[in-house]
Amino acid sequence: MEKKKKSLFENPLFSTKVKSARAKIFPEGALGYFIGPTLALLTNSVLSSYFNKYLTDVLNMTAWASWFVTWLPVVSVIFVVLGNVVVGRLMDRNRTKAGKARPLLLISIPIAILALLVLFIISPFATDVINKESQVAALVCVAIGYNLWFAVAYPFYYTSHAALVNLSTRSSKDRSLLATISNATALAAMGLVNMIGSFFLGFLFVENEVDGVKVLDAAASYDRWKIFIIILLVVNVLGVLVEYYFTRERITEESFGKEKVEIKKAASVKQQAKVCFKDKFWWIIIAFFFLYQLGGMVKNVSQLYFCTAMFPDSNGQFTTAQGGIWNGTLSIIGAIPTALGMVIAWPLSNKIGKGKAILFGAILSTIGGAIGFIAPDNFALVVTSFVIKALGSTPAMYLSLALLADILDHQEAKHKLRTDGFTMTIYGAIMAGMTGIATGIMNGVIGGVGYTGTNVSSPAIQTALTWIFIGGETLCYAVIAVIFIFMNVEKFSDQDHKTIIENQKAEALANGEEWIEPEERLRREEAEAEAAAEEQRKTELKAKCEKKGLNYEEEESKYQAAQAEKKRIAEEKAAAKKKAAEEKAAKKQAAKSVKPAETEEKAENDDKKD
Repeated sequence: MEKKKKSLFENPLFSTKVKSARAKIFPEGALGYFIGPTLALLTNSVLSSYFNKYLTDVLNMTAWASWFVTWLPVVSVIFVVLGNVVVGRLMDRNRTKAGKARPLLLISIPIAILALLVLFIISPFATDVINKESQVAALVCVAIGYNLWFAVAYPFYYTSHAALVNLSTRSSKDRSLLATISNATALAAMGLVNMIGSFFLGFLFVENEVDGVKVLDAAASYDRWKIFIIILLVVNVLGVLVEYYFTRERITEESFGKEKVEIKKAASVKQQAKVCFKDKFWWIIIAFFFLYQLGGMVKNVSQLYFCTAMFPDSNGQFTTAQGGIWNGTLSIIGAIPTALGMVIAWPLSNKIGKGKAILFGAILSTIGGAIGFIAPDNFALVVTSFVIKALGSTPAMYLSLALLADILDHQEAKHKLRTDGFTMTIYGAIMAGMTGIATGIMNGVIGGVGYTGTNVSSPAIQTALTWIFIGGETLCYAVIAVIFIFMNVEKFSDQDHKTIIENQKAEALANGEEWIEPEERLRREEAEAEAAAEEQRKTELKAKCEKKGLNYEEEESKYQAAQAEKKRIAEEKAAAKKKAAEEKAAKKQAAKSVKPAETEEKAENDDKKD
């Protein structure tokens, strides 16, 4: 018989480092869902926050190609959508030992490198209006590099990254935890860029003083950006690799046999679309993502412009460096309630539900945004508005992907097929494409009021930026609050999970296969992985003993003794914790029993006084 060629992902080099049956905070949550994605998302956060400033100020394109900076991000949305469609279909058809989304993370690496090289390294410096050839070359390179990043590299990464929460586990609590951690990465990446990076914008946007006025040195800034991008490339590659190795697709693995992977033909786009288009919950969540991302990106791309135009330095000058300081300060203060929300979002969702938490948060954000219009040139008031909006946005930020997973499970229970591919295609297109739409909106508005990079503080520009920075997100949250009144998919979750398991069991038995409960299968796999890891440890210890002339039995005995001591300490801590909890519960119960007696005694004393 012809030997079957093994998949690349059957090689141990590409196997996941996560062996546990259940999702855990470490290493999966900490490394796979936080550290890795945060590093990987830094590049897109930089492009979202500062790339447009690079085009309008360093390359001065608003002066010689205003049509280009307005229409490039808008037209490119078409290619972004197509890119996400391709990624979605690849994800549907992909079945490997690594899963169906994780392999696409690796594909994003070389494309991302090429995109950034074309955008910043190969693209010529072209602010000189006399050198038309350089200008044309710059426009071509920017157009190609922009679409390579936003329409190819980023969809390959982000759509796959976003799908991992849905594919990680069926446990609602574990999934909510991973969704909270995963969504925190966007905050962490954007926070690092805006909170820390804003204070170093003087490095990227070099300003020299000419006749007492600070003027941007475009050529020096262009060279600085090249150095910065090379550093970003290294960070991006490292982040993607960490995420790949410390994540696991347990739901995808449900279709795996013990010895082989069952290749199941994915439902067609038409089948998936038909299910989605008839689902009101799907329409609500997609509308939510559209509004949430539109409002957030309009705010992000305009924040530096707004801070530069509204808040001068001590000499009354409006500069990018000073605007960066105000921008960073605003981001740091605004991050406090967002970080607090990360702690309370998960417990809050367990108490009142994810949908209601997002609804109440959207109402709070709408109120916060309205406050900002009272005096947009008053930094204290703008901070107050920003903080209230940030606090209100936390449920939307941290719980939306977990809510989407509930909707996908509901569809699977009703229709016996998952729409991850089609849904994540639409989701990815929204999340990636909205940067372009938001940038196009802002460039069109500020271009319409005469922005050139030298008149950043004119009254017309200040008014326009107020409506973009404060008004855009506020209006989006107002609409989100209205549509989430009708979001109640969570009431079906328990029954949906039971139905899915019943369907899987019926299908297995109909095909004459042994049925093993998913939890039991994962438990067995975890035990096998632990046994394999133990054997590997012994093999390595034997090799070490042979190399260093040590006695294997003695070294193994020392190891086992150390492990036994660790186990004893852990058991003692667990016992002490349990005892403390029991004592606390007993005291609480005793207090409850004493209280009625005290109340009765007080009543008798009151009667005697009367």
